[in-house]
Amino acid sequence: MRSLSFRVLCLTIFFVMVSEVLIYTPSIARFRLSYLTEKLDKAHLAAMAIDGSPDRVISQELTFELLDHVGAYEIVVVGDDGADRALSRPMRPQGQVEVDLQDPMAVALVVDAFDALFQAGNRILRVTGPAPMDPSATVVITLDEYPMRAEMYDYSWRILNLSILISVFTAALVFVSLRWLMVRPLERITGSLVAFRKRPEDRGTDLDDKGRRDEIGVALRELGLMKEEMRAALRQRTRLAALGTAVSKISHDLRNMLSTATLISDRLAMSQDPDVQKVTPTLVKAIDRAAALCSTTLNFARETPPLSLAPIPLQELAADLRSGLPAPDGREVRVVLIQEEDFVLHADRDQMYRVLSNIAANAVTAGADAVRLIARRQGDRLVLDIVDNGPGIPEEGRGRLFQPFQFSTRPGGSGLGLTIARDLVQAHGGTLALERTGSDGSTFRIDVPLHVAR
Repeated sequence: MRSLSFRVLCLTIFFVMVSEVLIYTPSIARFRLSYLTEKLDKAHLAAMAIDGSPDRVISQELTFELLDHVGAYEIVVVGDDGADRALSRPMRPQGQVEVDLQDPMAVALVVDAFDALFQAGNRILRVTGPAPMDPSATVVITLDEYPMRAEMYDYSWRILNLSILISVFTAALVFVSLRWLMVRPLERITGSLVAFRKRPEDRGTDLDDKGRRDEIGVALRELGLMKEEMRAALRQRTRLAALGTAVSKISHDLRNMLSTATLISDRLAMSQDPDVQKVTPTLVKAIDRAAALCSTTLNFARETPPLSLAPIPLQELAADLRSGLPAPDGREVRVVLIQEEDFVLHADRDQMYRVLSNIAANAVTAGADAVRLIARRQGDRLVLDIVDNGPGIPEEGRGRLFQPFQFSTRPGGSGLGLTIARDLVQAHGGTLALERTGSDGSTFRIDVPLHVAR
């Protein structure tokens, strides 16, 4: 009962019934008008019996018989010559409702028809209208409303039965058509998607393209293309995962080897041999770079640890960055915090410091000697701009900043610093992007949630 087919069936029946109700409204009004017009025609014919009798006088028994045939208490016919023809019972009731059929309005006919349907008791109608056979003559009859209402109920019951039959038949046709054209193909597409989610590598559940040019055909073709792209991405991801595991193991073993080489290089540095002292600094720098590359690769390959979120004043993060930022070549690096208020982040202190340190360290390595942290509020989020006065990022590297192993701002770098920083910011529910860069420096923008004090 929750299927699309059943809902389509129910909606079709409902809409057809609504259409039938819209058709029934004028139909019942027309039925009432026809009923009263037929009574006027019979009354006119009954009154013409007066012209065929001697001295235009008929017996009381014939009068009652004619009135019973019409179903009226009184009949009055006024001709164009002004002559009246009247048939009436001695004790007749007075009309309670005047019905004028001289020039009926459509809306009035509908209103009067439903008013008659919803009456509980009998009313005496006094109907006035032209004679159907002689429009120049006016007929006035007095009759009961109950017989007319009974026939209107019977007509309504027949219309209801017919409407139900038409609704069910139409709904069945629409149901079969839609199920054949839409529902069954959608069921197949849904089943294929479910099977693909369970077993992406299984091609047995793929759907054949039947050459349809409608929306279902487009969906089938797009689904097939999406599956192929997903399978290719999954194969590449599997290979990259295996490669990452291998690189992590190699980097771990290589770092252990480099630790031994570092110890030996330290001993070489203590040698008094001029040739050894000349070669040792270069060797030490190469070993340090190799060890740093192994450490960075391991950090990137390792999954992001669970965040320990806590309120952290931004001023404390800036102080940590100021004290821990490396200053190569003995240069003094200034770290300045500019904020509209005393902002408090809802973040992991170590990981957020790592983000700021990676970005600032890249700038200092490239030649910057000043880093500004400019913070402002946007709703319940903090926008933090990290602005440096370095030489900027080369044009060829701007599109590869956040791609691992693709670009580095310093010689011998791994190209993982900004990638790790972006992943950590995303883990905090924020974003990291390059806002601008040029010969006067670069600006990186961090957008993260603020800590809301209660």
